[in-house]
Amino acid sequence: MFLTSPNLSTISHGFFTRKGGVSSGLYASLNCGWGSDDDKANVAENRSRVAAKLGTTLENFCSLYQIHGREVVTVEKPWLRTELPKADAMVTTQKGIAIGVLTADCAPVLFADAKAGVIGAAHAGWKGALAGVLSSTVEAMCALGANKANIAAAIGPCIAQRSYEVGAEFRETLVKENAGNGAFFGKSATDSLLFDLRGYVRSKLAEAGITHINTLENDTYSEEDDFFSFRRTTHRREPDYGRQVSAIML
Repeated sequence: MFLTSPNLSTISHGFFTRKGGVSSGLYASLNCGWGSDDDKANVAENRSRVAAKLGTTLENFCSLYQIHGREVVTVEKPWLRTELPKADAMVTTQKGIAIGVLTADCAPVLFADAKAGVIGAAHAGWKGALAGVLSSTVEAMCALGANKANIAAAIGPCIAQRSYEVGAEFRETLVKENAGNGAFFGKSATDSLLFDLRGYVRSKLAEAGITHINTLENDTYSEEDDFFSFRRTTHRREPDYGRQVSAIML
């Protein structure tokens, strides 16, 4: 039902797969996305199961209205589903509150300074990573007392380079930011450009001063039994898709 990272072994966390829930059809089975067209009662039950695995309740499980930006929210108390902040990362020092991000190809990144008791969770697609969501998360953690040298980060399941075909204009956008970003592009057997999102996110963490980085190598696009994928859904022209959650809690 969920994967963990050795980097965060002392902290309750999980990169949850699509297995272990109650949803059906396109959303089978652990769809945790309020923004999907799935039955909201099913989403609530799925999120309750995730919260229970982490050691808390649905009411103490916070997520966001994600916008592919760099905004970070400092969580002091839980909020209602109808009041989701528009942001792509959260940080907290509050015990018993789980913070989680939703993905379906983008990279989820969980953070912890176990010594300082500060955790974070970020949703990092290429747009958010380019905008600076990872450095924003690190800065927000440090504002709560974390030390960069002690922050461990784990990059969860996301779309793999072999599955992420992009156009030349996409490459131009990233190379314009930094010529070194050209290293994150390769070629397929048919000469199409392939983008290494995981490697790009890792580089952004390193730029932010994080040295303890662990990466899970799962491919959300090709591992259909275990993960939802926006790109796979788009290629199949399906009307909607589920979202998996990655969450952490003190």
